[in-house]
Amino acid sequence: MITISSHGNILYTIVSEEITKDDFSEIEKNLDRLFNNFPKACWYYEMQNFDGWEFKTFFHASKYSLDHNNHFEKIAMVGEKKWQEWMTDLMKPFTSARVHFFESDDKEEAKKWIAE
Repeated sequence: MITISSHGNILYTIVSEEITKDDFSEIEKNLDRLFNNFPKACWYYEMQNFDGWEFKTFFHASKYSLDHNNHFEKIAMVGEKKWQEWMTDLMKPFTSARVHFFESDDKEEAKKWIAE
């Protein structure tokens, strides 16, 4: 399940359970809109009770992220599990964006950081 909103060049995404192909299509559509309207976009990605992606969706999302790695200014990943922090660290060499992981308790700090 996903919740998506945006403000200026920032996409706010809250995901829970498992990301499906349809869920990622919604994310993709909203990111594409930001990329068309701003030179760089920021992405706040909060994971609540997040189990990951459907198998094919993971590869599609990874390819999309690699194809658009220079379109991001900052990415704030907010999560509650160690593997989510590791996933954030794995992203860093593949993007020019500033990427930072925040614990769930620090989501207000993450929102401030992404908006700076």
